[in-house]
Amino acid sequence: MTERQLKILEAIVEQYAEIAAPVGSVTLAKLFGVSSATIRSEMAALEDMGYITQPHTSAGRIPTDRGYRLYVNNITESTDGIPQLADRSAKAIDARVATYSDRADRAIRSAVDSLAEVTRNLGLATIGDQLYMSGMSNLFSQPEFMTNPGNVQQIASLLDNLEPWLREAAPNEPLNVFIGAENPVGKTSQASLIISRFCSPYSDRSYIGVLGPTRQEYARVMRLVRHTGAMLEEVL
Repeated sequence: MTERQLKILEAIVEQYAEIAAPVGSVTLAKLFGVSSATIRSEMAALEDMGYITQPHTSAGRIPTDRGYRLYVNNITESTDGIPQLADRSAKAIDARVATYSDRADRAIRSAVDSLAEVTRNLGLATIGDQLYMSGMSNLFSQPEFMTNPGNVQQIASLLDNLEPWLREAAPNEPLNVFIGAENPVGKTSQASLIISRFCSPYSDRSYIGVLGPTRQEYARVMRLVRHTGAMLEEVL
């Protein structure tokens, strides 16, 4: 893959996350300062490599799971392990969680609520055998799930099996991203699970994260999830 093809893929991922519609060659041509024909040629190459797809004739392109995986891997490498944030959303999470520094259960619930609110995803945490969730309406208001009942059923299966799967698999990376078919169940749900392992006095299997569409602001959400896990480590 050439450097320009990678940049075009990144632009498709980021614009699709923002507009929830296939990204066309005219838009990208303006962004890159080249002709639409040049962009169409590069898109064809990316499609041949399996990184983007055309959902229907005459449409623009959207990323595939493989395209998202390459994008996420590049984020992780370029940001040296997803460093902490100092933006408004992170500060809001810190303030809400710190309010309950002497009440562990409320602190965890507040962290999950805050993540759901600032990412517009389903927030979740699992501490041993206890599962916390918030923001179901955020998840199912996304166009991917409003128009496809099959995706909703797949999401339900994923949530039903999340806790036992985490107990069995015990992902060890500080930040784990499971995109679409990479999920343990719900492989065709068009959903991504972004989850952070953190240290807790209550369980050696403590995780916090979000579940949302594969169409996601990965850089921002990954940083917020990792930040929230680190914040809970301090509070608990």
